[in-house]
Amino acid sequence: MTSNDPLLQPYQLKHLTLKNRIMSTAHEPAYSEEGMPTDRYRLYHREKAKGGIALTMTAGSAVVSSDSPPAFGNLHAYKDEIVPWLKRLADDCHEFGAAVMIQLTHLGRRTGWNKGDWLPVLAPSPLREPAHRAFPKAIEDWDIERIVGDFASAAQRMQDAGLDGIELEAYGHLTDGFWSPATNRREDEFGGSLDNRMRFSMMVTEAIRKAVGPDFIVGIRLVADEDWEKGLSREEGVEIAKRLAASGTIDFLNIIRGHIDSDAALTKVIPIQGMASAPHLDFAGEVRAATKFPIFHAARISDVATARHAIAEGKLDMVGMTRAHIADPHIVNKVMSGQEAHIRPCVGATYCLDRIYEGGEALCIHNAATGREAEMPHQIEPAPTFRKAVVIGAGPAGLEAARVLGERGHKVDVLEASGKAGGQVNLLTRNPRRKEMIGIIDWRLSELERLGVAIHYDVYAGADEVLAFEPDIVVVATGGIAQSPELEGGDSLVTSSWDILAGAVKPEGLVLLYDDNGGHPGMSAAEVIANSGAELELVSPERFFAPEMGGMNHVPYAKTFAEKNVRVTINTRLKSVRRDGNALVAVLGSDFSEHTQWERRVSQVVVEHGTMANDELYLELKPLSRNLGAVDYQALIARRAPLPEKYAAGAFDLIRIGDAISSRNIHAAIYDALRYCSLL
Repeated sequence: MTSNDPLLQPYQLKHLTLKNRIMSTAHEPAYSEEGMPTDRYRLYHREKAKGGIALTMTAGSAVVSSDSPPAFGNLHAYKDEIVPWLKRLADDCHEFGAAVMIQLTHLGRRTGWNKGDWLPVLAPSPLREPAHRAFPKAIEDWDIERIVGDFASAAQRMQDAGLDGIELEAYGHLTDGFWSPATNRREDEFGGSLDNRMRFSMMVTEAIRKAVGPDFIVGIRLVADEDWEKGLSREEGVEIAKRLAASGTIDFLNIIRGHIDSDAALTKVIPIQGMASAPHLDFAGEVRAATKFPIFHAARISDVATARHAIAEGKLDMVGMTRAHIADPHIVNKVMSGQEAHIRPCVGATYCLDRIYEGGEALCIHNAATGREAEMPHQIEPAPTFRKAVVIGAGPAGLEAARVLGERGHKVDVLEASGKAGGQVNLLTRNPRRKEMIGIIDWRLSELERLGVAIHYDVYAGADEVLAFEPDIVVVATGGIAQSPELEGGDSLVTSSWDILAGAVKPEGLVLLYDDNGGHPGMSAAEVIANSGAELELVSPERFFAPEMGGMNHVPYAKTFAEKNVRVTINTRLKSVRRDGNALVAVLGSDFSEHTQWERRVSQVVVEHGTMANDELYLELKPLSRNLGAVDYQALIARRAPLPEKYAAGAFDLIRIGDAISSRNIHAAIYDALRYCSLL
């Protein structure tokens, strides 16, 4: 069958035919083991290939030298033992008709000296990058010679592994560090004129081409405008793109706009929730028009309609939907089969990247199978025996449980106490900047409609209401309720962050918000308060605020706090609150001194201390269940039926998930639902 869809048209890149126009650009999910792309890494890319993608770009980036310390769990492209691992990955992806490439780099100053082998960090000039804080040494002639050779050797390894090509990284790393006036202050043959500043990159590309021959595909992901007064200008960036295109050493350009030396700058390059969609797409199209060369690009192109527009209008040759594929690796297959409406949406939460930059691994906020392909299914298999299930609660955990049980073929009924699905997501979307998060709920409601799962609203379920369905499986997903921190006095005088977000309490006057949870709930309430016009002081007992949140999500909060003159106080604990006339007095203290405390006279004290499990129904059902609520954790981890069978008196298996167990986050709730219910 043929299609007129622009996204489904093949693209010819030299000898390589890419079967459609959708790719996943290079990113480091940090699934490697000792720098090697072992099974977890392989299966992550295999799933995207299985899902129909034309090109998956591995690594973000694989380091070519041992003095490019791996700051993000980077692959070690300088080691020979990487070849068989990559060959297995490539073979797996080729099985599904997907091409595989890898991004190579020397990180330059964008890393830390106390990673890897503790070798000095290098840069064209000894200028510190704020984000990684290392003070680099100025690269020397012998370093340049060595690293050029390292690039060529790494490219040969990738060719030996059977990859379809490589991409060099040139934004925020060593290569473009030479290009940018902001980072290159040299006075030798590598500094000054554009010819000199491009000398290193030309040496690298020529050495690579000599090593791999004329046919192997070599591209470069480059910044063509640093959007920075002291950095690389648009004019020089486009000129660099033109020169690379004309060099005969490069086969495609992957366009970036912006600089990434700080968290604030990074979010302009990789926009997050509440920021513009596809902000650099038109610029990439302008580079394509100027160079008349194959152009790839990705920057928050999260929906198929935007991707289709990018190809149809001739702005791009290949469109990157990278975070979108973390949310749903089967985008292309769903487009091809007419199921575009069933694509799990990327909601821009950027939980994936924040985890990487904080030293974790990439996880999608609402696809718990991503990165867990060896254990968790992306496509749910039918159960051998169909059963009746009741899910109590229509928040993220309950809706995911109902979806998975419905896909298994069970008869599922959902009981929701309120008149609307969503749970705490309905609270967080009251912050206008985070309204995209409702996609987590809307997608699941659409899936439940497809599966014929009934949701019964305004049912405050007790045991009798649940048992009336004669269930074989009961999933308690009743969530939690806001709780206050333990205070020495004044518990009744504080306001919950939930009340602020829900609009039940209007911020007024001078507000003190005490957050000892350290995640989005307190920060989102603070953002709403600051934007209301109230004067706000944010107090945290942590040594920095919002430690549960990564640097990219930190940016919009910090921007609001700076613009609204919010006072931020750390290392400080709320001890008690008392009334004083029409005002409240918040008594503050320090964990570091028992003899120090001080007071704030304010209009309101708002607190955020996570949630308390709403477990009344669970406790009521527990003695009536077959398993008495018990879970065999070892069986669960090993992907065997997690519910013990030795209890025979009850009529149903009882499972508790999400915040109904304890205060966690959306990903944990959805992971609970998937890992339990996919076995039932």
